[in-house]
Amino acid sequence: MAVSLLAREVSDLCLGKPALRPLSATATVAEALSALKRLGEASLGVWSCDHSSDDHQCRCVGKICMVDVICFLSREENLASPASALQAPLSLLLPKVPGLVMHLEPNARLLDAIDLILEGAQNLVIPIQASRKKLYQKPTSFNSARHNNREYCWVTQEDIIRYLLNCIGLFSPTPANPISSLNVIDDQNIFAVHYDDPASAALPLITHSLVRQTSVAVVDGDGKLVGEISPATLNSCDETVVAAIATLSVGDLMAYIDCGGPPEDLLQLVKDRLQERNYGALLEFIAEDSAISSSSSLCSSSSDEEFGFGKSGKFGGNSAAKMGRSSEAIVSYPWSSLVAVMIQALAHRLSYVWVVEEDGTLTGIVTFAEMLKVFRERLNSMA
Repeated sequence: MAVSLLAREVSDLCLGKPALRPLSATATVAEALSALKRLGEASLGVWSCDHSSDDHQCRCVGKICMVDVICFLSREENLASPASALQAPLSLLLPKVPGLVMHLEPNARLLDAIDLILEGAQNLVIPIQASRKKLYQKPTSFNSARHNNREYCWVTQEDIIRYLLNCIGLFSPTPANPISSLNVIDDQNIFAVHYDDPASAALPLITHSLVRQTSVAVVDGDGKLVGEISPATLNSCDETVVAAIATLSVGDLMAYIDCGGPPEDLLQLVKDRLQERNYGALLEFIAEDSAISSSSSLCSSSSDEEFGFGKSGKFGGNSAAKMGRSSEAIVSYPWSSLVAVMIQALAHRLSYVWVVEEDGTLTGIVTFAEMLKVFRERLNSMA
C-alpha cells in the first residue's frame, strides 16, 4: 500500500501553495536585496529566460535568499566597499553546485521527487495546475509569477517529510526505531565552530550549511553543543548584520542575532571595532542603510520562541541561555525514535536536528535527506 501511495502525483503537494516570486538571472545583488525586502519572501527563484526564440522558454536556475547576500557582502574583498559589491551580478551569489533546483512536471510520481532530493536537489519547481482561462493570461509586470504561460511553486524536503508523516503507519515498525539503529546520524558532515572563534571564521561553514540545508553548531572547549548559527535565523536579519560578522566573536554574534535585537553594548562594540579596523565604508554603508542603532529591524520574530528547551529539545548556553532564543539548537538523542525526530524538525520548521549525548556532547546531525533515505530503502524492501 505504501508503494501505491508514493506513486501519487507530486502535484498533490502543491495544493494551496503560492506561486513563486521570480527574479531575473541578469539582476544585480542590489536588485536581489531590494526584491527580498520589498516582497518579504524567504527566498526568490532565479529565472533565466530566452526571449529570442518563439516559445520564450524560461527556466528556474537557482534560488536566492538574504543569507546569500549577507555572506557575499561579508567576504573580505567586499567589506572595504559594500556599495560597489552590491552592483555585482547576481550570478556570483548562486552556488556552483549543479542540481540544487530541479524542474518536475506535476504528473510526476512522488517517488521521482524523493529520488531527485536524494540526488542532491534542494527545491523542486512544479507547475501549478490552473484553469484554461487563467493559463493564457498575459503577465502584467516584471515581477509576474508566470513563466512559459504557467505559474510555479516550490516543493521542498519539508513538504515531502510532512506528507510521509501523515501516512507514517504504513512504514511500521521502522519509524518507531531509534535513530542510532537506522544509520541516519551523520557524524562526518558536521559544521562546527568554537564559541570564542571569530564570527568571520564561520562564514565558509554558513555558506556550506545553506547548500546542505543544515546549520553551524557552536561548541565549547569540551565539544558540548551550546548553540548554533543558523541560516534560518540569519535569513530573518538584514544586511547590516555584515558588520557584526566582521567584528564579533561567534558567541557575541549569537547574542547579536537573537530575536529581540542586539544589546546596546554589542552595538557600540561593533561601531568601535569598525573604526579601529578602518572599515569606514562599511560603517557608512550600514549607517545609511537602516542604521546600526535600529535594533528592532535587525531580526524578525521567530515561531521557535513558543517551544521549551533542555531535554524537550533545545540546548543553549552562555548568551543563548534564555528560553526561546534563536541561537538555541534543537537536539535529539541517539535513542530518540525516527518519528519523534521528524515531528521535532517539522515543529520547528527545520530540515535537521542535532544529535547529542546526555551530557550535551555533539555527536552528529539528522537531516531530512537522511530520513528520506530510510523511507526509500523501506520501499525497496517492500517492493
